[in-house]
Formats: sequence, C-alpha cells, structure tokens
Amino acid sequence: MPRRSTPPPPVPSRVVDIDVSSEMQGSFLEYAYSVIYSRALPDARDGLKPVQRRILYQMDEMGLRPDRGHVKCARVVGEVMGKLHPHGDTAIYDAMVRLSQDFSLRVPLVDGHGNFGSLDDGPAAPRYTEARLAPAAMLMTADLDEDVVDFVPNYDNQLTQPSVLPSAMPNLLVNGASGIAVGMATNMPPHNLVEVIAAARHLIAQPDATLEELMRFVPGPDLPSGGKIVGLEGVRDAYATGRGSFRTRATTHVENVTARRKAIVVTELPYQVGPERVIVKIKEAVDAKKLQGVTDVADYTDRSHGLRLVIDVKNGFNPEAVLEQLYRYTPMEESFGINNVALVGGQPQTLGLRELLSVYVEHRLVVVRRRTRHRLDRRTERAHLVEGLIRAIADIDEVIAVIRSSDDADAARTRLMMVFDLSEPQAEYILALRLRRLTKFSRLELEGELADLLREIEELRAILGDEALLRKVVSDELAEVAATHGTPRRTVLLEHAGGPATGSAASARKGGTSVPLEIPDEPCWVALSGTGLIARGAHEPPRQGPRVAHDAIASAVPARTRGDVGVVLSSGRCVKLSVLDAPGLPATDSAPGFSGGTPMAELVQLEPGERVVGLTRLDDDAPPLALATAAGTVKRVATSDRPGNRDAWELISLKPGDAVVGVAHAPDEHRLVLVTSQAHLLHFAAGTVRPQGRGAGGMAGIKLPEDARVVGFSAVDPDDVSRSLVVTVAGSSAALPGTEAGSAKVTPLDRFPGKGRATGGVRAHRFLRGEDTLTAAWVGLEPLRAVGSGGQPVDLPDVDERRDGSGRPLPAPIAAIG
Repeated sequence: MPRRSTPPPPVPSRVVDIDVSSEMQGSFLEYAYSVIYSRALPDARDGLKPVQRRILYQMDEMGLRPDRGHVKCARVVGEVMGKLHPHGDTAIYDAMVRLSQDFSLRVPLVDGHGNFGSLDDGPAAPRYTEARLAPAAMLMTADLDEDVVDFVPNYDNQLTQPSVLPSAMPNLLVNGASGIAVGMATNMPPHNLVEVIAAARHLIAQPDATLEELMRFVPGPDLPSGGKIVGLEGVRDAYATGRGSFRTRATTHVENVTARRKAIVVTELPYQVGPERVIVKIKEAVDAKKLQGVTDVADYTDRSHGLRLVIDVKNGFNPEAVLEQLYRYTPMEESFGINNVALVGGQPQTLGLRELLSVYVEHRLVVVRRRTRHRLDRRTERAHLVEGLIRAIADIDEVIAVIRSSDDADAARTRLMMVFDLSEPQAEYILALRLRRLTKFSRLELEGELADLLREIEELRAILGDEALLRKVVSDELAEVAATHGTPRRTVLLEHAGGPATGSAASARKGGTSVPLEIPDEPCWVALSGTGLIARGAHEPPRQGPRVAHDAIASAVPARTRGDVGVVLSSGRCVKLSVLDAPGLPATDSAPGFSGGTPMAELVQLEPGERVVGLTRLDDDAPPLALATAAGTVKRVATSDRPGNRDAWELISLKPGDAVVGVAHAPDEHRLVLVTSQAHLLHFAAGTVRPQGRGAGGMAGIKLPEDARVVGFSAVDPDDVSRSLVVTVAGSSAALPGTEAGSAKVTPLDRFPGKGRATGGVRAHRFLRGEDTLTAAWVGLEPLRAVGSGGQPVDLPDVDERRDGSGRPLPAPIAAIG
C-alpha cells in the first residue's frame, strides 16, 4: 500500500502591525510627489511637462522633422510609451493633440495631419491621424547631440532621455501651461513670441532690469484665438506675484446682413471657448427670457474664412445693448485666472514675469556655454588629428615604409609615434587613412580645414572667456528665432472696457445695462462720410473741433431714430432709408469726423453708374431741397412732394448724360454756390429758383462753356458767408482719377462777388502748368477735412485770400472733402 505523506509544516504568520495613519500619509506623499514632479507641472526652463518632453524627444529621435513625411500617431504613441513613458497611450495621445492645436498653443510644436479636434469636439483616434514635428519644435530639440543638457535613465534603465530640452524658444511664456497637481495647480496664458524674446534680450543686456521695464516689452498675454483682454490690473498683479486674473472678451462688430437687418458678427472668441458652446448658451438665455433682442444665431465658421458667428438682432433693438447682454449671459466674456506655478531646480515655485524670464535666460546661458565647450573640444580634437595628417602627408613615402615594415598594427602605431613625433590618436587616425586622401589636393584641403578650425577654436575660447560675449551670442540667437518664427499680436489689450460696451461687466454685475435695450424715438443726426459710409449719432455733428484721423462728413441731416431720411442719388432718384438701419455711433463733442459706419451700398440698391450724392430730410416742415447737376441746372423741390407709399421716387428729370452732383436744403435766403471744372464760381440767392414739382427738369443755374461741368455745389446760410471757405482742387484731365495729387486752394467765400443766376460767375482758381481742370470743389465751414480713398486724412494748404490765385501741391490724391 502506498506510503502516507507527512503534512507540511505550518507557515509562520507574516502579519505586520502598522499604523494606518502613517501608511496613508507616506503613500499619499509618494503619490503627490509623483504627480507634481512627473506629470502635472512644467519645468520653468523648457516649459514642458515630462510627457510633452518625451514626445518631442522621441519624435526627434524617429526623424519626424518638418521636411519629412507624416507618420501615424499610433506609431509615435507606441514608441513613446514603450521607451520613455509607461503611463498609458491615452495620456500620451492627448498631450500630442494639444501640442498640435493652434487654438491651444500660440506656437504649435507638432504638425498634425487629420482631425485633431476643435474647441467643441475631440480628435480622431490615433490610428486615423498623422503627425510630425513643427518647425518651432526644432528649436526645442536643437543641439541635443552636443552635450547641452543632462540625460537621465528611462523607467527601466535601458535607455536615456533628456532631463530638460535645450529650448531655444521661451516656450513656457509663449505657449503657456495648465495642470492640476496635488495641493497645487498651474494655469499660464500664452504670450507673443516676439514680445517675450524682446523682454528676454533686454534682461540679458540689463540683468538688473525692473518689472516695469520688462512690461514695456510684454504688456500682456497674446491668446491664440485673439479676442480682447479687458482690464490689465490683474495682469500686472500676475507679472509681479505670479497670481492674478483678467477678463477675455470676444471680438465683434455690427453688420447689416441685409438692407434692413443688423447682426452682431463674432470673429474671435475668448481663449478656450468654442462657437457651439456660445450658441447653446445663447439659446438657453433666450428660452429663459434673460436675453432679449436676438432672433437667430448661425455659425458660418470655415477653414478659409475662420470664425464667423452671426447673431441676428431684432429691428428696433440697440445692438450695443444686446451685446452687453451677450457678455453677461454667455461665454463671450470669460475670466482667466493666472497661477504661474512651475518647477525650478526640482521645486515647485510661483513665479512672476521677471523670475520666469530669469530662469529661462539662465538656462539658455548654460546651454550655450555647454554647447560652446563641446564644440571647442570637438574642434580641438579635429585640429589635432588634421595636424598629424598634414605631417604624415608631407613625408608620405616614409610613412608607408614604416607601416609596411611593421609586423602588425600595434607595432606600426608605435613606430609612427616615435618616428614622426605623433600622439596615439594621430597615429591611429593615419593608420585608418584611405589611400585616395594621399593627394596634393587633399593636403590643400587639410591646410584650409586646419585654418578654419583654428579660427573657430579662437572664437569659441573667446566666448567661454567673456561673459558679455556669451550673453551676446544668446541674445543674437533669440533675435533670429523671433525674426524667423515671430507673428504679429492677435489679442487687443484694453485698460478698461471701451467702445460700445463700456462698463458692461460692471453693469452686468449690478443687474443692468449701460445702454437702453430698445432704441427710443429721439432726435439724432444721420451723416454720410466722404468715403460712402453712413451712420447715426445722438446729437447734431459739431461744426468746430480738432481733427480726427479717419473720415470726413460729406452730408448730415437731423432726424429721429425711428424716422426716415432720404438718400439722393446721382440719377436724380431719392430712396427712403430707415434711420434704424444706419449703425449708431457714440456721441462726440469734439470731432467733426467719425470712425465707423456702414457702406451705403449695403443699405441702398444702386443701379449701374449710380452713386450717392447726399442725404435729405423727409419731414414736411423741412426747407426745400436744392439740387445741382453737372450740366449747370439747379432745382428746388419741396420735401413734402413725394409719394406716400413708395420707397423710391424721382426728384428731377435729367437730360441724357447729365447727373446730380450736389444736394442741400436751401430756404429762400440761403446762397446757392456752384463751382465748375473751368474754375469758375457763382453764388446767388436760393429764392431766385422757384420750387418745382418732382417731374420738372429745373432751370439754368450757371452758364457753362463747352466741355465744362459743375464739380461742386452747396447751400450756405447768409450768416455763415463771412466764415465759409471754398476749397478747389486742380489737376489734369488726362490723368486717371485718384492717381494725381494735384494742387488745392482754400479761399474765403466772401472774396467772390455774387452774380445773377444763369451767368458765368467769377474765376476761383488759376491753373498751374500741367493743370487744365478742377477735379473737386467744396464750400462750407471750418474745420476742413480732406481724405483719401481709404479715409486717411490729407493735409490742405492754409487759407489764401486771393480769389483767383493758384493752388499749393497736395501730398496725396483727395477722394472727398467735408
């Protein structure tokens, strides 16, 4: 029978009594340490978290440079995870996606091919997307093979990885960072590369530079999405202490999407805010009856034209007030909290702007110093070998004889060192020499190479021996980076909330708005600019005040915000226009021009060849409307003489080839002033032109010689005759319009005697050589404004008391006077 086995001895108990609180504390500290130093916080030197650093380094090792093709992201993720970062493929791919998003980073470091997501949607899976390094990433990994940084073992001690990248670009400030660690977090906004490098170069040149000096170069963040930063106090606090906040606001403008409908067009959103999120919040606010005046919102964003979010505004609602509501109830205005926490020397610290720049500058000085020392060693070694090679080639026959007579390589090396007084590396290098190098031409090449090496060695030693020269090298390299990779600023910095939405944030917190939501029916003025823009203001445009650098008012009439005005066209038509269709402008008490408005062509449908001449009142108690045509005809018509149910009607019956050139309201006592292309001026009482019906063709205003035409028309109050000025612009009839500056003359109107209607008037301008016509003329009160085709101001000459004097040359062509 089988033998019975003896039972094994009992296993001794291995239960260890431990203190739970001590164990939890130790485990938590280890976890917190790992999260802080190996996951969540960036290094202040290169601005990268460990996973980002490993991605860029491994992609550089794989040769995925900007001039190579893209490879599957799954392959990159696998390489990084298998060799450097054993924490899961999802974390690696998410980090790679963020490095490629131009809406997350100011200067992307990965060039992605495929769907890498948007602010409202995630990316495609890594098996569908491809990537390679972006040009800016080459700055991060440059010179890694020249012993510029320390390498540390990877997770299994089989490979090495850089502890920090050389980072020829100040990545932390330029691209910002965000991360949540244990007990601390970081949230840093992006900045403009050119501005940050300018501040770094100033700090290199002036190590004792103050924060105020550095902020002259870096006034505030520059977000990838653009937008506006409203209020800079929080930015100053963050630059001083490392903590602060600021508000970001969408970039918007009001457009006439149709001839009668206005919309708020959003072209830039706050940082990390997507259009779908805004649309959802707008619809929720409308459904909750919080947001009024919005009829629809549509997203027309595409890759060709960028962001375009169109928010339709109900007719009769003030777009500025609706915009204030949008800032209050939607993410079109967001707050960004700055918390500049980064690792410095392995320790998390909260850094201000000066400290961040100082850490980066010191890092670059170390990198360039180590690179210079490495290059000096390599070139010194090479020069030593070249010297020995030149010595050997000079007596190559004896060298060959020594080698051939030696028993083995060791004996040959020893005999070469003894016979030719060579070092062991030189002798070894000669033994490895190929026969094709033993030519006269090769010797010349070697002598030239040695001269270059000696010169480089001298330069490298000079850099290592002179701290100022080392700093200059670092500064020059940064300047080259800025010139190559820098882009203009995208984000507008506003000290306070300005423009149409002034004080919106403060008023929103108080529960009200600073602008009435619905536009009240109140007096206003409607103005037409010299470049064809129309706008309305709260008060009548002032006649006196300093110049503004934008546009000139060519025509202005009083109206009511819920009333109508007439737009007079060169064909003799008058088109009714609702005042609400003209964009509103902030009231100004000192500027005769205005900045803004909508092109008239978007509100009034013009026939081929038609142009806008001026504006007219449509109220029945308005003075008669006076018109003048290019053929010298004048007409006055009552404003009440119009069809009540039509939006357009004729004011004058024109002959073929004629056109209206001017329009103005003119009571009987006003003076009508006409200026011809042959430089004649005539003014007479408006009462001599009796009002006629709409179908009449007018009567003779000025007698014109052959080939002459009327180029200027105005109606002047008799009380203003002594203060009115006449502006005449002369040029050549052979020149293309807008290509010749010509000459101009400014003369008081009272220097020209009045004449009877239908006469030839008096000379108003004497032509210079090459001039044969007046291209423009204007009569009115100061301040005078002349503008070019783009609205830019053009300086006019001083007043000339001579009635028939010549003009002064102009600096640029004039498109309009007002």
